[in-house]
Amino acid sequence: MWTALLDKSLSHFFRDGTLHLTYPDGSTRRYGQGQPEAHVRITDPSLIRSLVISPELAVGEGYMDGRAEIDDLRAFFRVAIPAIKGKSYHWAQRPFDFAKRMGRKLEQANTLVRAKANVAHHYDLSGELYDLFLDRDRQYSCAYWPEPDMTLDEAQEAKKQHIAKKLRLAPGMTVLDIGCGWGGMGLTLARDYGAKVVGVTLSTEQHAIAVKRAEEAGLSHLCDFRLQDYRDVTETFDRIVSVGMFEHVGAPHYNEYFGKVKDRLTEDGLALIHSIGHIGPPNYSDPWFNKYIFPGGYSPALSEMQAAVDHHRLVTQDVEALRIHYARTLGAWHDRFMARADEARALYDERFVRMWRYYLLSMEAAFTYGNLLVYQVQIGKTLTAAPITRDYLYTGHEANPANPAFAEAAE
Repeated sequence: MWTALLDKSLSHFFRDGTLHLTYPDGSTRRYGQGQPEAHVRITDPSLIRSLVISPELAVGEGYMDGRAEIDDLRAFFRVAIPAIKGKSYHWAQRPFDFAKRMGRKLEQANTLVRAKANVAHHYDLSGELYDLFLDRDRQYSCAYWPEPDMTLDEAQEAKKQHIAKKLRLAPGMTVLDIGCGWGGMGLTLARDYGAKVVGVTLSTEQHAIAVKRAEEAGLSHLCDFRLQDYRDVTETFDRIVSVGMFEHVGAPHYNEYFGKVKDRLTEDGLALIHSIGHIGPPNYSDPWFNKYIFPGGYSPALSEMQAAVDHHRLVTQDVEALRIHYARTLGAWHDRFMARADEARALYDERFVRMWRYYLLSMEAAFTYGNLLVYQVQIGKTLTAAPITRDYLYTGHEANPANPAFAEAAE
């Protein structure tokens, strides 16, 4: 029965591009037609049932455990991601899909205790792991590629500078960095712009490294890195920045999050939220990613973010969609990781290497052919918190929103 249901499901999804699937009995069936092509062999009969019930989870686990052999993982995602994009499940899978949707709020309930545990699951892995594939500043978020031939280090530096320009910084301004990671963004804002930065993270590993980096750079007087939940911060700030953290907030907490942004921001302040998002209506997290990579994580629809912004009567100054930039970043991370895969095996094991490779390549494909992109949402409390055009980002134009003449021009 399960084999017949899987056959119908695959026939439903695969039309353009070809999947060659070899079943445990040795028979091979073809789904779809044309290029690109991918070849998969199922070696464990019990995997078939799992593929019907929760295909996202089962494919990832099957690959990690060697129960599904995939000849070319990158080619597989190039076929699979477009096949499922925007399509509803086959009728036999809809009850399971409904159950996942019903569990969405519980899955994303990131209370203070749960949020810390979720962060530790991913970010408190060995620091040596991240050294294998990140740039020298340990920027673990989408880089910015204004020039296609940039190195990863150059693109990550470009990302930080692009965000800094949107923050409209002046020396002495105070900045709250929500989800400061290993401190790279905070150190850049302090060193290059003279900002006074408070950075908060729930990762003990990240916090220790950020504090050490500030000391080594002679910036401890400007950078206060704290092991603290953003909900516990009490000061107000001229600027707020959050890069790659909003994905860990969870949809049930969006109103709480933007309420804190409003409370912590001065009346003429600016906030810049940089987050992965998805195209289309609200959805649920990928079960495999939720279990193995980012527990409690969710990449929102822009409508979900905007609804919470509107709820607090904050003013959206600008929204920029970075398309394909993260695909380039993930591709670079994958290639760097695989070049040092033996070191990753020594840190963990072969299953971990397969898991991490699956993570990086599936995300690369999702940002290339699927429903994912990155949003940079600039927010303030007034209509003139930021300039009324983007010229200042690209021409060096320094319109001052505090200037009365500028305010008059905006009216």
